[in-house]
Amino acid sequence: MKHPELLIPANSPEVFKVAVRYGADAIYIGGEAFSLRAKATNFNSEEMAEAVRYAHEHGVRVHVTANILAHNADLAAAEDYFRELEEIGPDAVLIADPGMFRLARRHLKRPEIHISTQANNTNYETCNFWYDMGASRVVMARELSLTEIRQIREKTDPGLEIEAFIHGAMCISYSGRCLLSNYFTGRDANHGACTHPCRWQYAVAEMSRPGQYLPIEETERGTFIFNSKDLCMVDHLPDLYEAGVDSFKIEGRMKTALYVASAARTYSCAMRRLEESREAYDAGLDWCRSQIADCTYRDFTTGFFYGKPDESAQIYGSNTYMKGSTYLGVAEESTGDRIVLHQKNKFSVGETIEFMKPDGTDVRARVTKILNHEGLSVESAPHPKERVEVFLELLTEGQPESGDIIRRREA
Repeated sequence: MKHPELLIPANSPEVFKVAVRYGADAIYIGGEAFSLRAKATNFNSEEMAEAVRYAHEHGVRVHVTANILAHNADLAAAEDYFRELEEIGPDAVLIADPGMFRLARRHLKRPEIHISTQANNTNYETCNFWYDMGASRVVMARELSLTEIRQIREKTDPGLEIEAFIHGAMCISYSGRCLLSNYFTGRDANHGACTHPCRWQYAVAEMSRPGQYLPIEETERGTFIFNSKDLCMVDHLPDLYEAGVDSFKIEGRMKTALYVASAARTYSCAMRRLEESREAYDAGLDWCRSQIADCTYRDFTTGFFYGKPDESAQIYGSNTYMKGSTYLGVAEESTGDRIVLHQKNKFSVGETIEFMKPDGTDVRARVTKILNHEGLSVESAPHPKERVEVFLELLTEGQPESGDIIRRREA
């Protein structure tokens, strides 16, 4: 069985190394310009070069996003950026805009050019067009069914790779081309500055009755007509393999290291089991579901893969997230029953925490002592980013190691 690429997001150098450790075959990142996640930390030139070096040492590919819909004022700087990327040497650059594509073709010799889902890739002739123009991969529009993707695979050159989102947040607008953020706040989603107004609560107002707001569909939490559930295809990987998808893409360049680690190792383990046998895959699905639910998420949907979903299958009736675990940090030093970390969220003496291993196992331990950055013993670590030294009573087999993601499961 052919192994599809598992493509994982990273929004910072720290999260990038987490993605490598937890099973990514490839990682997509954004630079400081021309990326559709302007609010992410993103990578400067030096960080990007180091990320490419580190990834290649570990046999992992790096894709750089440059998928804004460009205006005239963007083009001169884009040329300079593509010249810089040619020197840095990522494996691929992701493009949505035809003008940006022309510039990329002019200045990029080593990296492949991939066509973003923002380009509305909904049929095989579009895919053939991009392949004829020199693209090596096309990312499927999220509005496509598996049947349509299978047809695209059958009617395109075998040399063209097909990438599809299989997990993460869904945009309510067609192929992500949304104007709500720009209209409400002046921040352009197609330039990477989306404020996610699709998650807000809405009502109808009638002009002759000012101040009276009529709910479109009322629940105890309000009206969220644009707010999509999250995509999750961990139960349906055999169908994605059968459809001929070459790259399984996880959404999440705004997410934490815990989300990245959970998604990467869950899908990596599920893919490995499926490639072993269908029986092994089916036997591991309960574990996969529990792990995916251990990071921040909305209710899950299979999106458009099995046809157009009805409203109950697609719309999430709240603006809140569910959370199975809290991200505490990454173990930076470990000597058995002692670790050092820069903590991300509060935890206390006496709590049970977990160290996530890339192979899918976890080491559980009880916190027996915490020393703050001054070396003083404290009952809790409440200050984000503080360096703390933590002493442990190990409760299960195994040892914490440097690079382990640390989490606390929530009741």
